[in-house]
Amino acid sequence: MSIGFGGFGVCGIPEKLIEALKQRGTKDIVAVSNDAGTVEFGLGVLIEENQVKKLYASYVGENRSIARIMKEGRLEMILTPQGTLAEKLRSGGAGIPAFYTPTGLGTVVQQGNYPIKYNSDGSGNPEKLSKPKDVREFNGRKYVLEESITTDYGCVKAWKADRLGNVVFHATARNFNPDVAKAARISIVEVEELVEPGVLRPDEIHLPGIYVDRIVVGQNYLKPIEKLTFSEPAKEGGEARVANPTVRDIIARRAAQEFKNGMYINLGIGVPTLACNYIPKGVDVVLQSENGLLGIGPYPLPGQHSPDLINAGKETISYVPGSSTFASSESFAMIRGKHIDLTVLGALEVSESGDLASWIVPGKTVKGMGGAMDLVSSCEKIIVTLQHTDKKGTPKILKHCNLPLTGKGVIDMIITELAVFHVDRHGGTGLTLLEHAANTTVEELRRKTGAPFKVSPDLRVMFA
Repeated sequence: MSIGFGGFGVCGIPEKLIEALKQRGTKDIVAVSNDAGTVEFGLGVLIEENQVKKLYASYVGENRSIARIMKEGRLEMILTPQGTLAEKLRSGGAGIPAFYTPTGLGTVVQQGNYPIKYNSDGSGNPEKLSKPKDVREFNGRKYVLEESITTDYGCVKAWKADRLGNVVFHATARNFNPDVAKAARISIVEVEELVEPGVLRPDEIHLPGIYVDRIVVGQNYLKPIEKLTFSEPAKEGGEARVANPTVRDIIARRAAQEFKNGMYINLGIGVPTLACNYIPKGVDVVLQSENGLLGIGPYPLPGQHSPDLINAGKETISYVPGSSTFASSESFAMIRGKHIDLTVLGALEVSESGDLASWIVPGKTVKGMGGAMDLVSSCEKIIVTLQHTDKKGTPKILKHCNLPLTGKGVIDMIITELAVFHVDRHGGTGLTLLEHAANTTVEELRRKTGAPFKVSPDLRVMFA
């Protein structure tokens, strides 16, 4: 039995339906979900109970047990780029059997031969590998063929519905939910409030009743928050600021200096999500979050947060005047359609030629690619933010990436706490040092960087 689950992290998840499946003891579920929840909440509860045999997901990094469960051979998992997964559901619900996308070209997503299930004998050997996907060229560019997804059931969480099945979602709790409903043969929507027909205005309905087969009214929702984040209240005559800035904040602050008036900007998971707190005065940009928000505001003040309003890093955030929310598939239509001017991403490794590795450490960490593969395949300018070395002092900027790639030749700029590099991903001339931190030198950077670089004649100090 295949079941789609709405939600992003634990925001907007059908927690009552998941609990009912747990109590019922339903087994052999083929689940389609953006993520794997956590050990204590969401889809992770069913995975822990061995009720899910196969999972299509994008990002599973918040579930600390997922790597162990996979290595024990208890779960088959097909990691899928987030935008591709959303489009698989949207297209499936629209009766489209397959589509072409640039996402994943030149990575294991397209090339296959990646372990998706391990033997249960404890050997750690793969039992099943992913299959290569067809590639076709359109207008001089190559695209990957992806098959759409439909499910037997869809478990959806919404805010309100009327008795005809018309549904309204709340804030970023919409995410994957509308597409999960549309792709399901039978969609079940759990709501916080059920009203009579006519109470909801026609132009405020997000999901028409034709896509809804069952409605369940839930009570006493837990709505946990994965990352509760706040801004400090403004002092008299000043502005609200981030509490206890760290090295990550230093990198994010420098990344925000690349923001230009009028830009639409996507901020990825990790350090990039902090950049919205450091937009320079006089610069007017619109920040987009892949979980379905255009117009990201700063972290909320204490007491003004909502579990239904988060960014791609699952942190609580706020709106700004003019913000809008939408489904995940709409979010990635903006990205894939090249409507985003700038993308800021985190990384595990980067190379001198602009290769990016950000989604997995084989044998150690299973996170998933999230929306990064979609972003690097579709945005005109890519900035990568990361700490210059790991905890052991090993460089993260290398001649060649050692880890599986997120994208090949996709980076334009690298920003660390120590330096800013330009990457000539088109001309192939490598790295050029543009800026260095006040507390470091060019000689020290050469020791801490695993690839050669040129020095700009206009070299300057960061934040000078």
